[in-house]
Amino acid sequence: MKKHLLLTAILAGSFNIQAQNKTITISNNLKVDREFETVELTKKSLGLSADSKLENYAVKDISNNSFLETQTLDNDGDGTMDVLLFQPKIKASSKQDFEVFVGTNPSASKVVSCYSRFVPERTDDYAWENNKVAFRTYGPVAQKMVEDNVPGGTLTSGIDAWLKRVDYPIINKWYEKATNGTGTYHKDTGEGLDNFHVGDSRGIGGIAVKVDGKYYFSKNFVSWKTITTGPIRTSFILTYADWDAKGNKITESKLISLDYGSQFSRFEINITGTKTISAGITLHEKKGTIGTNIKEGWLSYWEPIDDSEIGLGLIAPKGTLTGFDNHVTNEKDLSNLYGNISVKNNKAIYYVGFGWKKGSPFQTKQEWETYLTSFAEKINNPLIVKVKK
Repeated sequence: MKKHLLLTAILAGSFNIQAQNKTITISNNLKVDREFETVELTKKSLGLSADSKLENYAVKDISNNSFLETQTLDNDGDGTMDVLLFQPKIKASSKQDFEVFVGTNPSASKVVSCYSRFVPERTDDYAWENNKVAFRTYGPVAQKMVEDNVPGGTLTSGIDAWLKRVDYPIINKWYEKATNGTGTYHKDTGEGLDNFHVGDSRGIGGIAVKVDGKYYFSKNFVSWKTITTGPIRTSFILTYADWDAKGNKITESKLISLDYGSQFSRFEINITGTKTISAGITLHEKKGTIGTNIKEGWLSYWEPIDDSEIGLGLIAPKGTLTGFDNHVTNEKDLSNLYGNISVKNNKAIYYVGFGWKKGSPFQTKQEWETYLTSFAEKINNPLIVKVKK
């Protein structure tokens, strides 16, 4: 009798594990091969019980029995993982099966390729990067230094671009050599450099609100919260003090994420006090060439930078980029190419990024804008995920 009970328990346990394992089909409806696009799975989408732990799951490509890199996210900070991420490779106009199962990936990456952090040793920056690009923006201490006439401060809600030319993380390395006096990230010693000027401009993706022909914007962020870093995504929240746009009280926070393999950060702006935002990319010395495609949802600026060239880009989901303003002025740093993006339910979403000739495959304005068209098509036609019953 005891042996029978034991066998029953083993069978029940085996059945329970099998019930937790899922087969999913991912379809690519576009006529191009796709990779470096992140699939997000929740317990609900997988049909798992509420007490299941997504961090206990791995993902395999059934066609070749190979493991895929995964990452889990706790988006709401309650200590429970909410989302399982992975990046499949799917051929053009095809579908592919994957197994999501209880297990571990023996070849999981030890490198945190998608990384972000608060940087108190450099005043109070917040910086983020992946294997392609890096960015930073500025906090309240840097703002107060400017307001108190203390040298070394920065007052802007614009976004800075760090032009990296290597696929490994550089943020900590660059800050360390700058703070300990062994080097500077303003000089390229083979890994790239920060030679991208922001000033009062919007940099690469800062926002403004336009009222009666004039642009208004916030000061530096006042608080930050890192949500995740890992092999596939880094994400974080920046919050800003309430600000005024000609009598309109604006409240603003940004949920920013950057995924592996992408030139673009995703910005989700939570905002009240306006029905439209203007997301900007700086025109610097106005020596570049703009490109616009409202139908496809992107804006581009290709310009010289020192001894090279760089493409800046802004992309919004279909139907949300309502227009643009090539805003040129003689006021220092205030010339920006603005994309007008509609706010729905106090939220606006867009993507901003860059391709530097020395650190990316994009060598011409045409190549850069082809990438923008492709990126826009993919965000408007996401991979389709179906769980097999």
